[in-house]
Amino acid sequence: PARTVLIYRNGDRFFPGRRFLVTPRRFPTFEAFLDEVTQALQTPLAVRNLYTPRHGRGVLGLGDLRDGGQYVAAGSERLRKLDYLNQGKEEPRGTRKGLQHQCLAVLPISHSCGNAGSSRALGCFSCSVFRNGDLLSPPFPLELPKRIPQWDTFLAMLTEKVELGSGAVSKLCRLDGTPVCGGEELENGQHYVAVGKEEYKALPYWELLVP
Repeated sequence: PARTVLIYRNGDRFFPGRRFLVTPRRFPTFEAFLDEVTQALQTPLAVRNLYTPRHGRGVLGLGDLRDGGQYVAAGSERLRKLDYLNQGKEEPRGTRKGLQHQCLAVLPISHSCGNAGSSRALGCFSCSVFRNGDLLSPPFPLELPKRIPQWDTFLAMLTEKVELGSGAVSKLCRLDGTPVCGGEELENGQHYVAVGKEEYKALPYWELLVP
């Protein structure tokens, strides 16, 4: 069965991890998967071992990978014990990103457009955008102006930022697949899926939000 795993770099306390979708068709052998991890993580040495981050247990094959599991990629060296599971969770309070997280935590999130308007008035209006059919990349954080431009202009701006493999963004959908028809429907702190000319692909995008 298909499984999604999160892989960290051994000894890298700043790397947030990279997600991989593991299927028998894509990775027929464990060595093929390790080669893909080596290229994706851009490690200086070839990845030849995977360890569990808490207990340091070695992964012997694809059958040991569990869906939603987290692992540390290493070469021939030993596992360096770090708190991999909490990397990137804390933001300094003085940074712009830290202030943004504090603001989003204070603002209530509802499904009414009135809430979106009040969020814009506070200058703290942002959302996250997934790429349609892509379970390997995390959602793209998108900061929005107080006044959303015309919808065609907004989709063109989204095209440049999201970089869909299928081309230009033609529509924006909620996670349940319902389309967003205009900027007034966008809500603060919500998640959306950028879709090209193809149809919306109903996938468990929310899994990318789970640590």
